[in-house]
Amino acid sequence: MKFEKKSLKFLEKYLNTSSPTGYEHDGQKVWMDYITPYVDKVEVDHYGTCYGIINPEAEFKVVIEAHADEISWYVNYITDDGLIYVIRNGGSDQTIAPSKVVHIHGEKGIVKGVFGWPAIHTRSANQNEPTPKIDNIFIDCGAISKQEVEDLGIFVGCMITYPDEFFEMNDRYFVCRALDNRIGGFMIAEVARLLKENKKQIPFGLYITNSVQEEVGLYGADMIADTIKPNIAIVTDVTHDTTTPMIEKKKEGDQKCGDGPVVFFAPSVHHTIRELIIDTAKTKKIPFQRAAASRATGTDTDAFAHSNGGVPSALISLPLRYMHTTVEMVSKEDVGNVIQLIYETLLKIKPEMKLKYH
Repeated sequence: MKFEKKSLKFLEKYLNTSSPTGYEHDGQKVWMDYITPYVDKVEVDHYGTCYGIINPEAEFKVVIEAHADEISWYVNYITDDGLIYVIRNGGSDQTIAPSKVVHIHGEKGIVKGVFGWPAIHTRSANQNEPTPKIDNIFIDCGAISKQEVEDLGIFVGCMITYPDEFFEMNDRYFVCRALDNRIGGFMIAEVARLLKENKKQIPFGLYITNSVQEEVGLYGADMIADTIKPNIAIVTDVTHDTTTPMIEKKKEGDQKCGDGPVVFFAPSVHHTIRELIIDTAKTKKIPFQRAAASRATGTDTDAFAHSNGGVPSALISLPLRYMHTTVEMVSKEDVGNVIQLIYETLLKIKPEMKLKYH
């Protein structure tokens, strides 16, 4: 699938817009502006989850969903010397922090800072060489006192993000922080665009949903599932490419960037919807991979599946390298195939489908 210029422009702007968990508003605005021409109606809930609706009057409701938030840090403590200690907002990785530039979202605007780290010369003589931990990583914003930090508009509770931006690599990969999972928001928006531009009529209400607060507990999906009360939910998120070094396939499975969307098998994944997705992939010759999750998928699929007395839900994942780093990578070909798979699956859904196992 070749990406339209306007689509790639949107993807770049959307990925480069900071959307930390609980503060997704700026990214959500970019997403809503893009999706508005392709849907009949756009709604937002109290915590910032956005959804575009096609056929809002229809009784039978289908959700396609991704999450909008990215991992980040909170200012947790400011020392008398003007250094900043942090706590996680989502699954932020302390091991990649040292020497990273950060944006501190202060009350007077963005302030640049850096995660400091002692020089190798001062560490190498120490047999107990320090490793990055939450209690020893710190941010230096050039201030020499707590008062100076606060004069810059930085206080406890301010959000901290990485400024790393989108680029394409070797014409094969998209690379950026927060591909987990704003690439999902891009893919579901593209499904809406294709339905509109191909003039497809669907016999149900379609809710293209971009949820908040996934990284801290699937909370946005939990809330919006109760609001929409869908009959079916198809969720897209990222999963690990397990072919890079230091990943154990016996534990993490065997998924690879470039080999297609990953269809998950898990207790929360409804057999009927999953088999519809697999049949669609086979019929339309869309390559796909399989993966299993034991107790939970760890994605918004679980929140939808367990809502409203049980909503038939399925998960189509996108293989991704280096999750929760600033250089997350996905295959452009896989992105196109996920879009195509969701699009073609929607065209096969009928409100009269039998969804009970017995």
